[in-house]
Amino acid sequence: MDSKKDLKTIKGNFQSPLIPKSFFVTGGKAVSSVSSLNAFDAALSAAGIAQCNLVSVSSILPMEAREVDAYPITPGTITFAVLSRMDGLPGETICAGIAWGWTVKGERLSYGLVAEGHGYKSEGEMKEELRLKLEEMAEARGVKLSDIKFRIEGMRVPEGRYGCVVAALIYDNGQTNFEG
Repeated sequence: MDSKKDLKTIKGNFQSPLIPKSFFVTGGKAVSSVSSLNAFDAALSAAGIAQCNLVSVSSILPMEAREVDAYPITPGTITFAVLSRMDGLPGETICAGIAWGWTVKGERLSYGLVAEGHGYKSEGEMKEELRLKLEEMAEARGVKLSDIKFRIEGMRVPEGRYGCVVAALIYDNGQTNFEG
């Protein structure tokens, strides 16, 4: 089988069964006196996604995908996500965020772009960083952006604790077993 020939045959016509039909955005923050791992687990719990097997994916929203309210996911579900995470030590200010917006083609909205960021910065600094990332992503594709939204989580880690903040865009391809 000639793989190059096969790719030419399907180029432009490939339809994956994993095209997300909807998505939601969530976030959480937490501290632990035990470890960074426990703070991360607690932040995922605060975001409502600790029971998922998260699979990190890149950041394109299909044109047909619609944003929905967050809802519970069956424990153990393989769940595709764009995830931003920042761990911190006592006294540190940490932040994680997700930004998403829709590209514009002519007069119509097209596919979406998602950017993630994390660091030792304020929520305002994170918002500006995410906006710049989305703008550069759009510029690289020769498109304009519309309807930009943000989900940012930040905190100053208290003394004697480990801290973690997360922000995530969770994809649903219509085959995921969502509860509720």
